[in-house]
Amino acid sequence: MFRTFVPLVAVLLVGCAGVRTAAIEPESDVASFRQPAYSPRELPMDFHSRSEPNRVRVTHLDLDLTLDFDARELRGAAELSFERFDRDAPLKLDTQGLAIVDVVGPDGRPRAWSLSADDPILGAALTIQLAPDDAKVRIAYHTTERAAALQWLSPEQTADRKQPFLFTQGQSILTRTWIPLQDSPGVRATYSAAVRAPKELTVVMSAEHLGRGDDGVWRFRMPQAIPPYLIALAAGDIAFEPISDRCGVWAEPSKVVGARDELGDTEKMIQAAEKLFGPYRWGRYDIIVLPPSFPFGGMENPRLTFATPTILAGDKSLVALVAHELAHSWSGNLVTNATWRDFWLNEGFTVFCEQRIMEVVFGDARSNLEKSLARHELDLEMKDLEPWQQVLHIDLAGKNPDDGFSGVPYEKGALFLRRLEAEWGRAAFDEFLTGYFDHHAFQSITTDDFLAWLRSQLFARDPSRADAVDLVEWLEKAGLPADAPRYESPALGDVDRERERWLRGTPARSLATERWVTQQWQHFIHTIPDDVSIDRLVELDEAFGFTRSHNCEILCDWLVLATRRRYLAADERLAEFLTEVGRRKFLKPLYTELAKTPEGLARARSIYATARPRYHAVSTGTIDKLLGWTP
Repeated sequence: MFRTFVPLVAVLLVGCAGVRTAAIEPESDVASFRQPAYSPRELPMDFHSRSEPNRVRVTHLDLDLTLDFDARELRGAAELSFERFDRDAPLKLDTQGLAIVDVVGPDGRPRAWSLSADDPILGAALTIQLAPDDAKVRIAYHTTERAAALQWLSPEQTADRKQPFLFTQGQSILTRTWIPLQDSPGVRATYSAAVRAPKELTVVMSAEHLGRGDDGVWRFRMPQAIPPYLIALAAGDIAFEPISDRCGVWAEPSKVVGARDELGDTEKMIQAAEKLFGPYRWGRYDIIVLPPSFPFGGMENPRLTFATPTILAGDKSLVALVAHELAHSWSGNLVTNATWRDFWLNEGFTVFCEQRIMEVVFGDARSNLEKSLARHELDLEMKDLEPWQQVLHIDLAGKNPDDGFSGVPYEKGALFLRRLEAEWGRAAFDEFLTGYFDHHAFQSITTDDFLAWLRSQLFARDPSRADAVDLVEWLEKAGLPADAPRYESPALGDVDRERERWLRGTPARSLATERWVTQQWQHFIHTIPDDVSIDRLVELDEAFGFTRSHNCEILCDWLVLATRRRYLAADERLAEFLTEVGRRKFLKPLYTELAKTPEGLARARSIYATARPRYHAVSTGTIDKLLGWTP
């Protein structure tokens, strides 16, 4: 899941039905992979699942679903195959807001089942009593209005305004709102799916795309075992454009060519990543650019990255997002955090790998610019985080895993790995890294598992240096250690010089900004002093058109500044932006800034009343709390 600062442009995207291209034909050979060795060993305690996989563990999911856009519900059945380590134990699953119709065994006869009391974070446990020989059960069910993973969009909420749209977002623990399963990242399973949708729509999933049969049913299979949060589905008027034999882009017909051109370096990124981290093991790597209500920059669903339209800046300045989601094919998808307490294993490794890919494809200068700004952003964010939120190996007992979402697992995690790389050298660390991915492939691991590998494969090379990096300080304590790396970027030095010239009176139009990229503009806006007069903000806006920028990263930063300084000329654009875009990264700072004054809070609530129906539950969950909103 992409969280870093890199910028993007707001465009609405969806696509066209019935696409047939060689690029999405079923593959004859699936990329080699290692199935997890299921055993009755104790899995780490996952506070965010009410299932008991140490007793009965799901290994495969077979979905048979109908998408009902009129009722805004999914209905059908989930057939679960499982291994039984305790022959007397029931099968326990996670659900939230699901309507269970019935449960039958492989003999077609009913099995007794019950739902526990509903927990506001965890939902309700579904307990199924098993017959002695049961190795699978079939659960008939349908979703309800409480299916927070599902975002149903009317045609008017898409760019072409012709067909409705649906997408899912399962991370962290929302998959249980549309599938009854063991919703823990420590429980990996393969899956297949048969999906019925209106004939005008195309369905895609995070799986091998087998196409639509003569019966009108879309079929998919995922032969690699994945954690539940990576099961994903989208349906809409979407078209496909290939980039290479193994990657391409899905988007709205009117946008798909532009999206393909913007993301045209994806194959180069895959090749760079393979040289760095080992073979790509998922077959295809495609990207679907979703409508702007998608709450994240990107989501690393295997074989099909979900991406926000705000990455389409027109100049490839924001494609670090693709590098990030691609890197998840190794860190996160191949090797997964076993619990959400270990989230830094997913995101810290991914940011580190993203930066390495960017070095190869775009050069050191671009990579150092992005690393320098990322460190600056983390330093600023740390000031507003509670101490427990600053810890890499975070304690999330009793909390929603999303409460730990910040720059810490991403940027602090990457800095920790860069500190190790600096201490042991790139060659040694690269050998450690490729071995880490290969040894733990298709497994879910904990921070303790990582530390065991670190000590045996890196520290054992020279035990006398094992204490050079304080692991306790990095992993278990708040803040950044004194040895956290910093990066110098001449490009930011250029910005600082021009900003100082402007502060000394040089007209904005005379500044040397012709070759600036998005990140430089962000740095410029971030470093404008609060005592600069409104007249000078007007001058900047007239010179550079910040208020009407089509780059969402630049626009968001400018609107935060404008809100803080009460630059009224940006008020109308602020309301438009908050209504157009649903990405939580942009919503949170803007609503936060508005809510700092009584009049701003009133305005924020007024805008939110209109915009909220367009946002995904991931975003509303954050903004509801921020504004004290009662749905």
